[in-house]
Amino acid sequence: MPKKVKSNSVDTQTPNEKYPKSPMPPQHQERPGVEAEIMPRPQYLAPDYKGADKLKNKVALITGGDSGIGRAVAVLFAREGADSAITFLPSEQVDAEETQHQVEKEGYRCLLIPGDVTSPEFCQSAVEKTVQAFGKLNILVNNAAYQHNQESLEDISDDQFDTTFKTNIYGYFRMAKAALKHLKDGDAIINCGSITGLEGNKHLIDYASTKGAIHAFTKSLALNLVEKGIRVNCIAPGPVWTPLNVADKPAEQVAKHGGNQPMKRPAQPEEVAPAFVFFASNTDSSYITGEILTLLGGETRAA
Repeated sequence: MPKKVKSNSVDTQTPNEKYPKSPMPPQHQERPGVEAEIMPRPQYLAPDYKGADKLKNKVALITGGDSGIGRAVAVLFAREGADSAITFLPSEQVDAEETQHQVEKEGYRCLLIPGDVTSPEFCQSAVEKTVQAFGKLNILVNNAAYQHNQESLEDISDDQFDTTFKTNIYGYFRMAKAALKHLKDGDAIINCGSITGLEGNKHLIDYASTKGAIHAFTKSLALNLVEKGIRVNCIAPGPVWTPLNVADKPAEQVAKHGGNQPMKRPAQPEEVAPAFVFFASNTDSSYITGEILTLLGGETRAA
């Protein structure tokens, strides 16, 4: 019989055809932003991604797992065989429930843990709740972030500076410290950095500073844990279509998000999440630790 030819569905589209280019529709939300209200909706289901049991029987804890990159990571981790717990702010409950629903559709469990990673007590309790629910912890993804554009250094208040650092680097440190008592040989920590941590950003002075700290934290912790067999790596994306940016810029700037990249668009979360699978999987990256992987839509940078 003649071979059936697929129609021009999402599965046969090239990335250039599939993903929306800038300008996006002008829009703005109050912080922290809700993914359910973004247009067009960020793409996170990765229908072309086929799981291969790379994370079979693993348990992951993903901070900021309700939306954006964290949501896409939870879905692909499930497709690779992992249960997950996700942390999120209580105001992001609607997004967290959608993430939970999609993880469960993959056949795996997703524990919702509302709270704020700026609290040392919450970081400790999030780890303990994960272990109580699943019996272990194998992968920590530090992803929760706070970002607030300001025109000048004088515009950054002490409160903003504290919130940015307490979320973006204190939170990573505290989550890693709480997780370490449960992580074993073959387990992994994956941090989410940013291109701003490598090259700076004149309107994100405090945010970029924390991302630079995250990169140094990754390399230092990797060296500290290498003899225990716990790998520590970092993903440093460029612009990604997530609530973080929609809630941080005026509507007309949101529309241009990612337009200056060579690909003329921001990344979609499903394009970033496979890098987290790569670093979580011993099948893929057992000889890699202390690395910073940039995803920049055509730009190149030395990490």
